[in-house]
Amino acid sequence: MFCLKKYNNFSKSVNKIGIKRYKSSTLANAYQPKSIECQPLVYKKTEECLKKAKNGVFSMIFPPPNVTGNLHLGHTLTATIQDVIARRQLEKGLETIWIPGMDHAGIATQVVVEKNLMKERNISRHDLGRQKFSDEIAKWKDHRAKDIRRNLQSLGLSFNWEEEYYTMDEIRCKAVAEAFIRLHDMGLIYRDSALVNWSCVLESAISDIEIENVEINEVTKISVPGYEKPITFGEITDVSYRIFSEGSECEEIVVSTTRPETLLGDAAVAVHPEDPRYVKYHSRNVELWHPFRETPIPLVFDDSVDMNFGTGAVKITPSHDKKDFHLARRHNLPSIDVIDEGGRIHDGYGSFSQLPRFEAREKIKESLARLGLLKETRSHQMILPRCSRSGDIVEYLNKPQWFLKCQEAATEAVEAVRSGTMKIYPEEFKSEWYRWLENCHDWCISRQIWWGHRIPAYKCTSGTSTKWISATTLAEALEKARRVFPDGKVDSIERDRDVLDTWFSSGLLPFSVFGWPENTPSLQKAFPLNLMETGHDIVFFWVARMTMLSLLLTKQLPFREVLLHGIICDSKGRKMSKSLGNIILPEQVIHGASLRELVQQTEYFHRSGVISEAEMTQSTDEILKIHPNGIPECGIDALRFTLCSANIKNHFINFDMVECHANKLFFNKIWQATRFTIKAFETLETSCENLEKSSGNLTEMDQWILQKLTTTRDLVTKSIDQYNFHLATNALKTFFYSHFCNVYLETTKAHINAKSHSAHGHLLTLRTCLAEGLKLMEYFTPFLSQELLQHLPSASEMRNLDDIKVEDHVEEIINICSTIRAIKSQNNIVKKHNPYLIMWADPFFISHLKNHSDNIRTLTMIKNLDIFDDREEFNGVKCTLKSTANHFCVFGIHIPEDTTDRLSNTNKDKLIKLTANLRKLEEIVKNEGYQKSAAESKKQKHQEKIKHLQAEIDAIREFV
Repeated sequence: MFCLKKYNNFSKSVNKIGIKRYKSSTLANAYQPKSIECQPLVYKKTEECLKKAKNGVFSMIFPPPNVTGNLHLGHTLTATIQDVIARRQLEKGLETIWIPGMDHAGIATQVVVEKNLMKERNISRHDLGRQKFSDEIAKWKDHRAKDIRRNLQSLGLSFNWEEEYYTMDEIRCKAVAEAFIRLHDMGLIYRDSALVNWSCVLESAISDIEIENVEINEVTKISVPGYEKPITFGEITDVSYRIFSEGSECEEIVVSTTRPETLLGDAAVAVHPEDPRYVKYHSRNVELWHPFRETPIPLVFDDSVDMNFGTGAVKITPSHDKKDFHLARRHNLPSIDVIDEGGRIHDGYGSFSQLPRFEAREKIKESLARLGLLKETRSHQMILPRCSRSGDIVEYLNKPQWFLKCQEAATEAVEAVRSGTMKIYPEEFKSEWYRWLENCHDWCISRQIWWGHRIPAYKCTSGTSTKWISATTLAEALEKARRVFPDGKVDSIERDRDVLDTWFSSGLLPFSVFGWPENTPSLQKAFPLNLMETGHDIVFFWVARMTMLSLLLTKQLPFREVLLHGIICDSKGRKMSKSLGNIILPEQVIHGASLRELVQQTEYFHRSGVISEAEMTQSTDEILKIHPNGIPECGIDALRFTLCSANIKNHFINFDMVECHANKLFFNKIWQATRFTIKAFETLETSCENLEKSSGNLTEMDQWILQKLTTTRDLVTKSIDQYNFHLATNALKTFFYSHFCNVYLETTKAHINAKSHSAHGHLLTLRTCLAEGLKLMEYFTPFLSQELLQHLPSASEMRNLDDIKVEDHVEEIINICSTIRAIKSQNNIVKKHNPYLIMWADPFFISHLKNHSDNIRTLTMIKNLDIFDDREEFNGVKCTLKSTANHFCVFGIHIPEDTTDRLSNTNKDKLIKLTANLRKLEEIVKNEGYQKSAAESKKQKHQEKIKHLQAEIDAIREFV
């Protein structure tokens, strides 16, 4: 029996069908993404949508793409995830504020524009000067911003475009200046000399995220900007330091170094205090003779020295090594600068002065050899830091910089997550959050480039006294300075030429997008943000810094939840790289790309100096392997759906073009189902002059698919709310593929064609499943959904779907048909064999089989069907093969004798396999450990499996 409580509205709605005068011919014969995605689908929050928004506000911001480049798959993933979330929040009745924007990307933009100027006009930024160079960047930004905006709009995103921001626009510039001044006046921003990551090509400090750590396992030659020949890395050199003592020149200590060029700045040699090789020097005040500076340097003992590295003795160069810098401070050692901002040896070092650092390396080794101090150079594994922007080898220089104190805010950020005030998903990143913030160092926020937010700080002098004053203008700085100096006199004032780290301005975005520091209505309504969604690779560079800056400047957390997604990789799990040739661009997926176009892209990377000729060859070979026929056109919706089909909470997300193209075919399945439904409406319309007076009856199959629709709706919305988008897309594929298209729709065809009494119920059920299913699909596929929804005939909405109760036997019949189809497939039984199907079941189920005999014929694709009440009569019918569908239903399939030779042993082979599986399972359940520790649910499941296997074996034995 089917329980249809409170479901009278369904039958009533059938009587109120109002068919739009659409014809199936207005919908293309097949799904063609280009035809429906040709115009940007700019999502507008209409008055109707805003009227629905009665449950509060949901706000988030889009992580700003760098204004320098094109959108990549990572941007598309972020945009799609956030769009799904935004659409869901609006559906829940929340006013959804989702703000897009772009980042001025200081270093990245300056590098790109400089390269472009040199390539096209053969001039550098120094030829132009700072202001004209900034004008050139502004032109570049305007051009690139249009492309980025157009690309984002093409994805059908539900942005609040009217609120779009740019990190160098007037409002954001005001916020950045105000933030710096407040923090400086609070004593949280200070100026100090410290060792920083330095790019000699950019002549600027760079952040950790702009460093690519390259693993070198053997002697390797690498091209370095500014050098005609590749430089050798992956070597370690042993150098002798002789002990400085009168009357003795035989004692020495050998140090191991991968950087002989910095030997000029050695301030000491260090060993571990417990190293047995150097214990004898504990009681002596040992000094070593520096061969080039011709001065003594001390031997110091420090626990940080690794006794297993090289000889256990290491040279200490405080100005060019981070570990050495801290060790030198502990032992009061001087910092001796060797390498300048451009990567050359400072003056004052004789014949080495002004040599490029890596040329100096070889000259120093030659000099050491002549002095008899060069012991050995050998292969050595190492990590080489490279600037991802310029390709330069990162240098470490002791430079005066601006720093932000982070410890206090970092402690608050840790406590916010520990207490649950701010949630991080997936939760595994909580431990990383604690680890990083609990060991948080002060943040170097200054950069020595031209493009960016110029630091609002002025160096003011009065007599011999110097003060740094933060202010928005020169006049304001002068006024503040006069109040600072005792006599009110200011002799000179000069603005700092440095700019702020790009992460500083983007770190303010959660509140600067709403007009902070002004207390705007938008700030009051939408801050703090509900959610910050971004890639896990910038959780510390951006998410943590947003949190700290917000706590310092607003005394509030910037957002309530943080959702971190994985990094896009290729189908093999490899990071996408130009040199590997496995980069896939969104536009290539959307529009397709020929093999020639992919190869030309790699050639362009080589001509631009991004990859070497060897890397170009490797890249081309890989492209030929991965995409021998190019990349097929898949469309925007297929790209969105595929990106969300992966578990975005994983550390890495493998993007598979094959899966993406398969999703395009899946959409065509839905497309064809919609065409069938429209045509079905046309068929019934022509056969019934007044359809509105006709009545419709719900069949068990109608109720079954409507219940599947309800289950799918609940699973999709729940999965989106829990950020498990892959479960939502999987549920939609299961519903449309496995339930709706492959089962339900097929069972309706005969009734619709025959215009039977159940046809009208089928009609409304088809339309309801498509309408409601496409609304769920719209989270991921806005173009497909909106196109098909506007073609569906209108009808009164179906209500009370949750009241549908479907008996288990409908699902059992569908499973039985699935088993029969699988047996047919395994044995290559096709339509031309004209198969004959017989069935028998326990008495309680036989009536259900008979009631669904037409559906069984349809779903098994076997026209000839007999259902037997008597088991002996069933056993007496000759069949090619017989099997069980479950423990209460058996079936047989017969095909003509001349086609049965290959099937003669099917039942015997199956019996052997089933018996082996049964014995294996019985051994498991008899095990003493299993009986004691296995869960009851697992035991019950195994017992049911044993019962099913035994029933199947008993049934087949009768036919062998």
